Amino acid sequence: MASGGDWGAIIADVMGIQQPSGLIGIHTNLPFVVPSDLEKAVQAGKGYPPGLSGEEKRACEQLDFFYKHVAYALMMGTRPQTLTGLADSPVGLAAFMLDHEAKSLDLITKAFNGPLEGLSRDDVLDNITLYWLTNTPISAARLYWENKYPFFAPKGIKLPVAVSVFPDEVYEAPKTWTEKAYPNLIFSKNSTKADTSRRGSSRSSMWMNYAMASGRYANLA
Repeated sequence: MASGGDWGAIIADVMGIQQPSGLIGIHTNLPFVVPSDLEKAVQAGKGYPPGLSGEEKRACEQLDFFYKHVAYALMMGTRPQTLTGLADSPVGLAAFMLDHEAKSLDLITKAFNGPLEGLSRDDVLDNITLYWLTNTPISAARLYWENKYPFFAPKGIKLPVAVSVFPDEVYEAPKTWTEKAYPNLIFSKNSTKADTSRRGSSRSSMWMNYAMASGRYANLA
């Protein structure tokens, strides 16, 4: 069983496509289920199609917010080597990792100025130290450039799939999209409570989940 969130979710999806021997299914807490035509419309700022359910419209609004605040991903996806300052200054690295997107910044801020919601100060500093001491901020960022798979679109996985959706993710995947994207869906649950301990591990920086392995050893493209 392969399981992941954030980049770990992409890795789990890709493993589901490749179906290596012994893999019986995948679990994801960031399902890739957005219809491609809808994603293109939202990304281009063309609005939402008529007839969406409340859950689907909410997901579109979350995606719209994401696309308007995705500069860090565009930098890493197009010019990762230009971010050499991240490997030259621990202060610069910390600033980039602390303030790259709104939701994670809010979670990190609470670690220093309470109330705590799953992240401690040590968690935040450990995350930064991991990349500084191993000199991997650029190789980890390069994953955005190396990835050739669409991020939110379905990938045609036929293996059994389990999905957990949390309210503090990039977007909350509607079950209608999930059922279409994963025809062999065996479990799906939308939680009403954010799993901040999970999010702290995968979204307190865009590289926390699998970035070390992806940047140095794995080639999934």
